[in-house]
Amino acid sequence: METAQHRQPVAPGAFAAFARFVLCGGGVGLASSFAVAALASRIPWALANAVITVASTLLATELHARFTFAAGGRATWRQHAQSAGSAAAAYVVTCAAMSVLHLLTAAPGTVLEQVVYLSASALAGVARFAMLRLVVFARERSRATATARTPLPLPATLPTAVPAPVARATAPAGPAALCPAA
Repeated sequence: METAQHRQPVAPGAFAAFARFVLCGGGVGLASSFAVAALASRIPWALANAVITVASTLLATELHARFTFAAGGRATWRQHAQSAGSAAAAYVVTCAAMSVLHLLTAAPGTVLEQVVYLSASALAGVARFAMLRLVVFARERSRATATARTPLPLPATLPTAVPAPVARATAPAGPAALCPAA
């Protein structure tokens, strides 16, 4: 009988995974938005966004590996690297949204900046969810599924309906005999 600590976690369905993604990723994203605003008061906004994006991506990838997609433990370096790629795309989207805001409004207030930033983050987050579910954490699910579906081993002795091959005392075949085209 298998113990609870040796069982592979069951991958949640798409709806449950998305709800967990919103909870984990959204929570980290919301905290990040306040951290970006606080850090941007001391350094340029793009640099503050980059620093917070790196930190929040590391944290969110760990949370997604453990809870959102039930990958069975900590995120691997490969998953962190792939997640970083999708975070880089999200960074570009949020920077572009903020640049457009600053082009359209000379001095936007903090609330308007937060609305634009969080809206751009939400849009990028939906794309990130698809990327993480279908690419980054899909391999771990497919490996776990393949392991769970391995056929039972065959018995050591099988009934033989086919007679055993007879050994021949002929010389080994040359290349022309093995491949008529040679």
